[in-house]
Amino acid sequence: MGNLEMSTGDMRDVIRLLTAVERTPEQDRVLGVARERCAQIDARLEDQGITLDVPVVQALEELLAGSPSADMEPGYRYAFQALVAVNFSDTYDLGYWRRPSWFHTVDEEMTSHGVPADLAPAALLFAGPPIRLPHPGDALPSMSTFPASRAAELVRAYEAVLDRLDPEVRETAQVLLNPMRAEADEWERTKQAGRTEDTIFFWMR
Repeated sequence: MGNLEMSTGDMRDVIRLLTAVERTPEQDRVLGVARERCAQIDARLEDQGITLDVPVVQALEELLAGSPSADMEPGYRYAFQALVAVNFSDTYDLGYWRRPSWFHTVDEEMTSHGVPADLAPAALLFAGPPIRLPHPGDALPSMSTFPASRAAELVRAYEAVLDRLDPEVRETAQVLLNPMRAEADEWERTKQAGRTEDTIFFWMR
């Protein structure tokens, strides 16, 4: 069970925060906001009765030091998502999913109709983080990235099969299709403006 969100930005900004030897004042400011978010996540998890072996605040510092202390711990993904959140756009809510495994069923039907496997929903949403992180130890939280430059390709692939899909599968496909249409348009504007927000980030927790 999890809530699915997406946002757009430049993943290079996030990686630079993690790898900088000497940070700029702006990077320090952004990192301060990320630390606050991590503390808020820890507090929220505690309110839910969830205790992590590596708290999110600690996980962030370990990622910055390049030395995670655990091989299997969800705190690192929460910490990485906090860094993404302070660098990327506001999130687009894609809804609450009682069974994330449902997306694999959707993949099977959509690929049977010709949608490329790497554009099918589960492949799109659950490909994993853009850098090596300790395994969360469970299905959630999950994350994935997708090139904004391929949003139009995804839209064409989904629209080509939409009328042939089972109604439930079609409904799921449209949950992704509608915001990806907007992302395809935004990518064209981004290129024309010379901006660098070229990564779509998916997050389910």
